[in-house]
Amino acid sequence: MTDKTNSEQRKSETGAAVPLPAAEENTSPALTIVGIGASAGGLEAFEIFLRHLPPDTGMAFVLVPHLDPGHESILGEILQHSTAMPVREAEDQLSVVANTVYVIPPNREMTLRDGKLQLSLPELPRGRRMPIDSFLRSLAEACKHNAVGIVLSGTGSDGTLGLRAIHGAGGITLVQEPASAKYSGMPESALRSGYAGHVVTVEDMPTLLLAGTHALAEHGVAAAPTAAGAADHSEVLRVLRNATGHDFSLYKKGTIGRRIARRMVQHALRDIDAYGAYLAAHPAEVQALFRDLLINVTSFFRDPEAFAALGNEIVPKLLAGKPDDYVFRVWIAGCSTGEEAYSVAILLREVMDRLQQTFRVQIYSTDLDQEAITVARSGFYPPNIAADLSPERLQRFFVREDAAYRVRKEIREMLVFAVQNVIKDPPFTRLDLICCRNVMIYLEPELQNRLVPTLHYALKPGGVLFLSPAETIADHAELFQPLNHKWKIYRSIASAASTRALMVSGLAWPRANADRNCEAMPIAATATNIEQIARRALLNAFAPPSVVTDGTGNILFVHGETGRYLLPAPGEGTLNVVDMAVDGLQLELRAALLHAAEKGAQTSAREVLLRVDGGFQTVALSVRPLPSPDSNRQRLLVSFQDVDRALPLATPAVDGTTGETGEVGEAGAAQRVVELERDLADTWESLQSTIEKQQISNEELMSTNEELQSTNEELQSTVEELETSKEELQSVNEELVTLNAELQTNIDQLGDTQDDLRNLLDNVSGGIIFLDAQLLVRRFTPAAADLYRLIGSDIGRPLADIRANIVDDDLLADARAVLDTGQARERELRTRSGLCYQARLKQYRRLDDQLDGVVITFTDISALLAAQSASEAARRFAESIVDAVREPLLVLDGHLQVISASRSFYQRFQVSPEETVGRQLYDLGNRQWDIVALRELLESILPRDQTVDGFAVDCELPNVGRRKMMLNARRMAGESALILLAMEEVPGG
Repeated sequence: MTDKTNSEQRKSETGAAVPLPAAEENTSPALTIVGIGASAGGLEAFEIFLRHLPPDTGMAFVLVPHLDPGHESILGEILQHSTAMPVREAEDQLSVVANTVYVIPPNREMTLRDGKLQLSLPELPRGRRMPIDSFLRSLAEACKHNAVGIVLSGTGSDGTLGLRAIHGAGGITLVQEPASAKYSGMPESALRSGYAGHVVTVEDMPTLLLAGTHALAEHGVAAAPTAAGAADHSEVLRVLRNATGHDFSLYKKGTIGRRIARRMVQHALRDIDAYGAYLAAHPAEVQALFRDLLINVTSFFRDPEAFAALGNEIVPKLLAGKPDDYVFRVWIAGCSTGEEAYSVAILLREVMDRLQQTFRVQIYSTDLDQEAITVARSGFYPPNIAADLSPERLQRFFVREDAAYRVRKEIREMLVFAVQNVIKDPPFTRLDLICCRNVMIYLEPELQNRLVPTLHYALKPGGVLFLSPAETIADHAELFQPLNHKWKIYRSIASAASTRALMVSGLAWPRANADRNCEAMPIAATATNIEQIARRALLNAFAPPSVVTDGTGNILFVHGETGRYLLPAPGEGTLNVVDMAVDGLQLELRAALLHAAEKGAQTSAREVLLRVDGGFQTVALSVRPLPSPDSNRQRLLVSFQDVDRALPLATPAVDGTTGETGEVGEAGAAQRVVELERDLADTWESLQSTIEKQQISNEELMSTNEELQSTNEELQSTVEELETSKEELQSVNEELVTLNAELQTNIDQLGDTQDDLRNLLDNVSGGIIFLDAQLLVRRFTPAAADLYRLIGSDIGRPLADIRANIVDDDLLADARAVLDTGQARERELRTRSGLCYQARLKQYRRLDDQLDGVVITFTDISALLAAQSASEAARRFAESIVDAVREPLLVLDGHLQVISASRSFYQRFQVSPEETVGRQLYDLGNRQWDIVALRELLESILPRDQTVDGFAVDCELPNVGRRKMMLNARRMAGESALILLAMEEVPGG
């Protein structure tokens, strides 16, 4: 098994998938990024997931739904209502931060690199795009064991290969329970792949996700391996070795620890000893752990540049100068589910076509995992592989089958798949090319040094070893010459060092059955009755040698010794009775079979003269139709029986005369001539009949073949068109379902908004009328009916046609002015019933800020005007009272500013209202009131006593001189602190 989708590939001790690579052993803490893929029905699943997720998880969430490429998405706006975390539409080079949700934009491919989102235009046509796989693969490569992949509702298989990559990188994989998914295609595809770590409902995913990440952190999955940790795992590895026969003690310790920790988390076990006991008690868990360590993660043409170098630079040189019958031998060690093996086969086929040479190619592809080998043999892969193959390769080397792809037969026939342990089992030999990519990087150096000589031993001198960029030949530079340093391609150097190294390395190549204990199979005696014994004896003694064939002569059953009449035909093996017939018997046998098959008639005792043991033997040939339980399948019984007329060859007498023996020879020769003439006539007749039938048959076959070829071409073209249409329709359907869900959510939100708006308008005290650009009624509130006689059916009618309850109505002119100038207007109106309204006319603008009508708001100001009128009357009444007072009188506010003064004040002090009202008391006149005693009265005494009577002060009066004034002050209660200040001149003062 291998992980060949990204740099985190897995292979086991067999060259099969092994634990995680050294690249995963990064000890620095990193952000956990959760990639969530969904298609049809995914919007509802997204909302449920986010509603159950706390806003402070410390993780980032990237949502990858299937979106309509031609429609602007509002998914982010919709999902923002389901979470307190910010929801952002992804942008190119946008850094991913914790506690944030990112949504892929429409018509974009998205990957993750160096903690930033990378956006690009899709290269594949619509219907073949796999955006979820693309992102999850990049997530696995970027985040390693800090990656989390989730697949929710949807159709198709997008996301399956992405989960495969994340599982191989040591991350967490979750899949929605298919029964709870609105569309179960994607979850079921992920389940069939075997890479779903947890299968739960969407509501339970957040809890499981948080518990899983916290538990893995507690188990120290990111910590560097230690000797103590290796000792803790020894019991688990012992149980695994006893159950499977495979020893993982020389694999990377950190990798093993993380895999075991993930299994412990899945079973809620916190102690390694408890897991060891659980493992010993549950054989199924042993196999699950074994599969977890041997991860099948691979892809076609991983590292395309490496395969390009192999095909353009290396393979042509290997094939140069080889004869046409040369057998090119290849070994793919750790082939997993076969993608890399088929990639090499396709590459070789392309090189041979380019060189216009054809060689026999034998590719031995081995892996430890029996299930992976079964998948590889079938050559049947999901539609997701289209992302890894060019359209040309996909069309040439694959055929569509059940919405997936199968490798064409011409490529499959180049490969042989087998289960093999590359560490323990004997290698193949005399090989031209070995691909052993991403195997050794998962092994400790000791095991690597033992494996490299094995690979050298298997290669021919000058053969090529193809490794991954992360691998090396270690300390065995004397065995290989580098051909390409970047892509780690080496040429084998003729040396006996590898043989010596194998002899001392401790690698054991046991016989295939050396460890197997043969068990005796007791044969139970069965009682056989005498009748069966007698019948069998009679048949063997008296029944002639016979065979049972079908209608075309293929042997189904043999009775007796038929070796005198039937022999294996040279060339490709066959069981056809005519092909196996000895010389002289074939023509008669073919004619008898045709006669019996076509007419259903028996051909009995047809004598044929055969040359046997230096003489001639007459054989009676019989062909009889047999009854068959299946009327569609014909059965024929062909029997051979010797006739007692064996004729020896004529021999001359020893003395040159013809004696008795000569006479017998002449008689036999004459008889033989007669029989030969008869056989010749029969043969000629049979041959003529056969030729005529063959000619007719050939003509019919040629005509049928032409029709079939034409029909086949039409069908192939139709099938390809239908497959393309199906893919496009399926993609469009998924996008429409997602878009429909978005629109439905938007409609629900609009419904809520409309309800809020209706209740708002119904509860507004003033009337509101909405007009469009043609001054047609668009909407109105019930209160507006007090000014215009509006009813529900008036919507869409010109407002000018509606009778108004307004005196001197000129609102429409103002409305047109608002449309023309864009400036708001206000005016007061009076209804015929005497009510007063303030009308405010403003522009009606759309979301794009385009002017599209007028909004008229009516506010009832009748009570306000009445209050203003009453207030004015009260003010005039108060001024009348003040003016009627004989003594000078001032009304001051809290800041000692003059609000009003009596007429007597103006007369006595010879000032005007303009010089008095609004000014401070101390600033009046020539500041004659700026007296210390007056300040004390107003600022200290009055606030305390509220009333002051007979307070005497001296002041300078205009044109009079200094006089004594008697002041009376009152502080008036109320919201506004007013002060009444009365002045009386003291006579003679």
